Amino acid sequence: MERQLLLNEPARPRKLPTWTLFFAVCAAGIGGTFQYGYNVSIINAPTEHIHKFLNETWQSRYQAELSPGLLTLLWSTIASIFSLGGLFGAHLGGSMAVWLGRKGALLMNNFVALLAAILMGVSFPTGFYELLILGRFLIGINTGIGLCVQPLYIGEAAPKHLRGAMAMGSSIFLTGGILTGQVVGLRELLGGESHWPLLLSTCCIPAFVQLLALPWFPESPRFLFLDRGNEVKCVKALKRFHGRLHYRREMEDIQREGLALGSQKAKKPWELFLDRSIRWQLLTIICMTMGQQLSGINGIYFYASYVFQEAGIPEGKIPYVTLGTGACECLTALTCGLLIESMGRRALILGGYSLMTLWCMVLTFSLTYQVYWWAPYLSMACVFAFILSFGLGPGGVTNILTIELFTQSSRPAAYTIAGSVSWLSFFTIGMLFPFIVRGLKQYCFLVFLAECCLVALFIFFVVPETKNKTFLEIKREFHKMNFGRIKEQDGELGERRHLSNEF
Repeated sequence: MERQLLLNEPARPRKLPTWTLFFAVCAAGIGGTFQYGYNVSIINAPTEHIHKFLNETWQSRYQAELSPGLLTLLWSTIASIFSLGGLFGAHLGGSMAVWLGRKGALLMNNFVALLAAILMGVSFPTGFYELLILGRFLIGINTGIGLCVQPLYIGEAAPKHLRGAMAMGSSIFLTGGILTGQVVGLRELLGGESHWPLLLSTCCIPAFVQLLALPWFPESPRFLFLDRGNEVKCVKALKRFHGRLHYRREMEDIQREGLALGSQKAKKPWELFLDRSIRWQLLTIICMTMGQQLSGINGIYFYASYVFQEAGIPEGKIPYVTLGTGACECLTALTCGLLIESMGRRALILGGYSLMTLWCMVLTFSLTYQVYWWAPYLSMACVFAFILSFGLGPGGVTNILTIELFTQSSRPAAYTIAGSVSWLSFFTIGMLFPFIVRGLKQYCFLVFLAECCLVALFIFFVVPETKNKTFLEIKREFHKMNFGRIKEQDGELGERRHLSNEF
């Protein structure tokens, strides 16, 4: 009876999200991807102060000076253990999303952030740098879980015609976290020598905000219906997210997917590698996630201070100019959110990688001829242009495609794999980039040029447009690549035909 009512009362889709959906995206984002951007950003400001803390602690503990090599090792451990925590969190995130639900996993994740904030805050007064290392590991776990679960929650709550724009909330909050960390880390605020433990402990604030805000919003409707089998709660959640006059179309789509999936349970990550029906989807996500991290964006930030200094900006003013890069990335995330439903995913990400290829060429040229008066200004323009291109393409769209290329039973495991690849790539580029720079110097961007070009070619030949399509329609787009001329499996096709006849 419920299904007949749903099918007899179609309604035009809303052009704008409901306030409930909009604020749910904000509540999920503040404790999710915002934490990642914020904690990546704030660790740069107190570098010298942490070095001093390590030296003084070692001196008081062992009555001997800390050698430069050991100091570098301890600092590298503090910086890189965040990535190892993120990798561990990515493996936990998919499982937590299945056990606790998307909303429940996000809420529980905040207690990890609170514990990390306490440990990092007390490391200086207690004189235990081990607590700082442990705190960075725990906040890495928190961000790894958040990067995995938050896009799941938003992507499953949003209607298909707004899915891209709403899922861009992940990138908007990530870049907002980077910019906020840059501002708070200024020496006039919390970047001074006496305030750096408080700076690292401020990661508790987004956790508290999410713990207060997120419980007021429903669980993911798709999770309630497809994973828990609770149709009543699913309908209530859809009514709140989409409005009483506009939820029916999305409920029909969820019912179709439920019949197509049958009794399938959530898959494990290793099961995805054995499933032929999602072979190309999985390859796409792995290539695009690696491409995002290895595209050269980290190299751009590495060279930014040098480029600004060569352009004549005083060294003391460079941190304020660096704020411009964070603001630039935040602005492009907002712009991508406005364009993604009109231009589509494919055009934005192809354009982004193509422009990044161009800027790598120009930046290599300008860095080579840095002795000329115009070269530093051209280099500075390339830095901002590269960040703009990254934000409009790979930075914004990659996460959305991870949501859209998989159905409900495969999606949490796909996020675990994508998160693991992302953190491993992040860790690898952090380890190898100094050696690449030392060996190739300004020509290091030719490596990124080749990578951007290859990823753009892969997307052009493999990735279809997913705008305004259901998850089952996207799955059918990949069917020919996965199976060639082999017919679709009778079970799934029979269920679709049965449902079509019923409609």
